Amino acid sequence: MRKPSRDLILRFLSEADELLSRGDIVQACEKYYKAAEEAVKLLVVENDLKEVIKEVQTKGRWDAGNLFKASRLLRGRDPRVANWWRSAWVLHVDGFHEMSLSEKEVRKLKEDVRELVAYVTGK
Repeated sequence: MRKPSRDLILRFLSEADELLSRGDIVQACEKYYKAAEEAVKLLVVENDLKEVIKEVQTKGRWDAGNLFKASRLLRGRDPRVANWWRSAWVLHVDGFHEMSLSEKEVRKLKEDVRELVAYVTGK
């Protein structure tokens, strides 16, 4: 399992902002989601959530179940993490896969991703 990096998280966030500014809502949603996904992974590693780490190592990859479990476990450290993760999931499913979010909805949801990124990266 590779360690997620703050640089990658910030790169995804920057790419998402650029895509959104160009009106590419669908791809922006996926980049915001990827920033949040990497942020949750980093929190798992930094908080040494052994249960999640073991599952990922056993499977050889991350999946949605691991990320949701991580957000629930991290909620004990900061309840906002689970809410931020839920917003990212909406961007992923409704914004990217279903292509059903408006630009206004994306702009609102991305703020939760920004808060998660700031929480993790200090930026």
